[in-house]
Amino acid sequence: MKKLILSILLLALFSLACPAQSFSDLDKSPMDIAYFPHNFAHDRKEGQKAIIRVTYSRPARNGRVIFGKLVPFGEPWRTGANEATEIKFYQDVELSGKRVKAGSYSLFTIPGEKEWTIVLNADLDYWGAYSYNADKDIVRVMAPATKLNNQVENFAIQFEAKGVNKGVMRFAWEQTMIEVPFTY
Repeated sequence: MKKLILSILLLALFSLACPAQSFSDLDKSPMDIAYFPHNFAHDRKEGQKAIIRVTYSRPARNGRVIFGKLVPFGEPWRTGANEATEIKFYQDVELSGKRVKAGSYSLFTIPGEKEWTIVLNADLDYWGAYSYNADKDIVRVMAPATKLNNQVENFAIQFEAKGVNKGVMRFAWEQTMIEVPFTY
């Protein structure tokens, strides 16, 4: 009986000495992934593999003016929040007619009022656009900015098939949408 009481006391003592692990709250700009073709069984054909994957964070508008203010025109933007957005091509593609080899790249944009520059850069794994180096650019393409009728609260990247071996990558936030065509 003494051994049982001693064991219970020791167990209680050790449980008090081991504080509970604390975890951080949810990120205000959660990470998301966009695939082409979509990563849903009903959208993907049997045996078909991903061609493009974009890993990015989705900031919220929260009543703010985004383009031209929070995200200045004419300056490189990480195309999301937190870490620089990363795009992976699982095979060679053409982005707005420019050839891109399979591989992983940072995805930056330079927003303008009527047109954006889309940039694929060789540097990976850093925070924001603070270390952006244009000398490491692999491809730059231009895309028109379209004004949407509705507000997009959280920044989003989506893909859509546009025929045989063709698609479009879309960025949308606030009332702005950018479409970047690609072939594969």
